[in-house]
Amino acid sequence: MAAIAAWLVIWILVAHFVDKELLLPYPWTVLKTLGKLCLAFTFWKAVAYSLLRILIGIVIGLVCGTLVAVLTSKSEIAYKFLYPMITVIRATPVASFIILAWLLLGAGTLPAFITFLMVFPIAWSAVSDGIKALDPNLADACKSYRFSFGKRLRVFYIPSILPYFLSACKTAIGMGWKAGVAAEVLAVTPISIGMHLYNAKLYLETPDLFAWTTVTILLSLLFERLASALIDRSQKRRRNVKN
Repeated sequence: MAAIAAWLVIWILVAHFVDKELLLPYPWTVLKTLGKLCLAFTFWKAVAYSLLRILIGIVIGLVCGTLVAVLTSKSEIAYKFLYPMITVIRATPVASFIILAWLLLGAGTLPAFITFLMVFPIAWSAVSDGIKALDPNLADACKSYRFSFGKRLRVFYIPSILPYFLSACKTAIGMGWKAGVAAEVLAVTPISIGMHLYNAKLYLETPDLFAWTTVTILLSLLFERLASALIDRSQKRRRNVKN
C-alpha cells in the first residue's frame, strides 16, 4: 500500500507539473470518470463481452496446447512437424498476428483467436516440460501392477503434470488478457473494452483513456489473483488427500 501511495503522489506531482489534463489528468479526475462509466450499462456490457471473448481464447489455447504437448511427446514425427509452427507463433510479434488475422477473421472473433495464439505455446511448453519430467520408474511400476489407462492417468500422469499445467494457467491469463485487449483496440471490436480505448484515444478523451486502462489493469490483476487462489486451493486439497 505504501508503494501504491508513493506512485499516486508521483502521478499528482507530474500532473501538476504538466498542468494539462489533455496530456495527463489527475488521479481524482480519472476516478470520477471511472465512477461515471460504472453507472452506464454500456460499460458492463463491454466488459462482459471482452471477458467472454478472451476467456474463450484462453480455454481453447490451454486445451489445444495440452493436447498437442501430449501428441508431440509421443510422436517424433508430430514434434518435427509442429515445432516450427510453435516457434513461429512464439517469435512473431502480437501486432503482426493481429494485422494478418484481421484480414481473414472478423473483428468479433479476432480477440479470441489472438488470445488463443498467445496461450497455446505457453500451455504446450509447460505440459511438455511436465511430461519430460515424469519419473520413468513410477511409469514402469504402473505397468508392472497392470494399472488400467484410466488409473494410470488418475494416479500418475495427471498429478505429475498438473503443477506444470497450473503454472501455465497463471502465465496464460496475464498474457492472454493483454493480447486480447490489444486485438480489440487494433480491430476496433464492437462492444468491447478495446473499442472504448480506441475511441478515447481518437477523440482525445484522456480521462476516459486512463479510466478504461485502469479497468483493463484491475481486471487483469483480479483474474490473475483469482486463478492463483483457485490453483493454490486445489494444490492444498491434493496435499491433504495425500496426507
